[in-house]
Amino acid sequence: MIKSWDYLNEYLLIKDKIQKSIDGVLKGGNLFFGKELDKFEKNFLKINNAKYGVAVGSGTDAIYLSLKALNIGYGDEVITVANTAIPTVSAIISTGATVKFIDIGNDFLININKLEKAISKKTKVLIPVHLYGQSCNMKKIIKIAKKYKLKIIEDCAQAQGAKFMNKNIGTFGITGCFSFYPTKILGAYGDGGFVTTNSKKIFQKIKRLRFYGMEQSDSSKWWNKRYYAVENGTNSRMSEIQASILNIKIKYLNQNIKRRREIAKMYNDGIKNPCIIKPIENKNNLHVYHLYVVASKNRKTILKKMKKEKIILGIQYPYPIHKMKAYKNSKFKNLTNTEKQAKKIFSLPTYPLIENYKIKKIIKILNSI
Repeated sequence: MIKSWDYLNEYLLIKDKIQKSIDGVLKGGNLFFGKELDKFEKNFLKINNAKYGVAVGSGTDAIYLSLKALNIGYGDEVITVANTAIPTVSAIISTGATVKFIDIGNDFLININKLEKAISKKTKVLIPVHLYGQSCNMKKIIKIAKKYKLKIIEDCAQAQGAKFMNKNIGTFGITGCFSFYPTKILGAYGDGGFVTTNSKKIFQKIKRLRFYGMEQSDSSKWWNKRYYAVENGTNSRMSEIQASILNIKIKYLNQNIKRRREIAKMYNDGIKNPCIIKPIENKNNLHVYHLYVVASKNRKTILKKMKKEKIILGIQYPYPIHKMKAYKNSKFKNLTNTEKQAKKIFSLPTYPLIENYKIKKIIKILNSI
C-alpha cells in the first residue's frame, strides 16, 4: 500500500539518534525549559533569519499567543481564508475576536484583489496562510496592511523553509507561526509550535504568555520567578523531549525540502491527464511542497480507482471553514472559488522518503484514468 503520508522509513534511518537523545533528556532530569529547548530555539531562529523566537505547545498556540500579544479580543476582526486547517480559525475565535473570510485564487492562496474591500473599521489583523508550502504575495499584503495600519500574523504551519522574493516566510509580519505536528516539513513526534518575530516587545510578551504570564528572563533559571504572574497567560510549553527530537531532525531539513521539490517535479513532468489540474508555483516563490495538491472535477472517481490500486490519497481540505457548524457565525462573502476548489482538490504523497518507483506508479495510474 502507498500511503498519503508515512514517517516510519524516516524514523528507522535516525532511530538510534532519536532514542539516544530521548534517553539523554530523561536521564538529565529536566523535562521542560532546559538546554534542548534553548538549543532548538537558537537553531530555528538561525535557519529562519529571525531576530527573536519562542517555542510553544502547538501551531495553534503560536497563532493564539500572537493575537493575545497584540491584545486582540472581543470587538476586533481578523481577516483570513476559509480553505485552511481549523486551527487557524479556532485560534482567532479563542481570543474572542470575529473571523472574516475572503476568497482564494487558483493558487489556493488569499486573493489579494479582494482583500482591501473586506477591511472594516473593526479589522485589526490580517492572517495570510502560506498554504501547501507556498508563500502568499507578501509584498502586496504588506502594502495594504500599512495603508490601513493593520498587523500581519503569518500562518507558516505548512511552509517551513518557503521563501518570497528570497526572504524567509515568517519574517514579513509582526509574527510568523509554525507547527511541528508530525506531518509537517519539520515534524516532531508529537505537538509543537514556534513564533518568530523581529519585535523584542512581542517576543518578551509571548515568552511570558506561554508560561502563565510569568517572567522568564533566562529559561534555564525559570524557577527564580516561579508562581508569580505578571499578566494572565496560558500553558503552552514544548517539552525537552520534543525539542531534542527537533534538534536532530532540523539537520535534515534542507535535504528534505530539496527532495520534496524533486518529487513535485516528477509529478509536474509526469502527469499528462488533462482532467487533472496541477499546482501553480508563483513567481518570486520558493515552494517547499508540504503538499502537492491537484484538482479534478472527477475527484471521486479518481480516488476510488486509486484506492483499488492500494494508493491512498488525501484531501486538504474537503470542507471550507465557513461551511462548518462550529463557525457558521463567522463573516464571509462570495467565497465562490474556495467552495469550488474544495470539491475538486486532492493531494499526492510528497514525504521525502517515498521511493521513486511508487511515485512513478502513482503517475502511471493517474494518467490511465
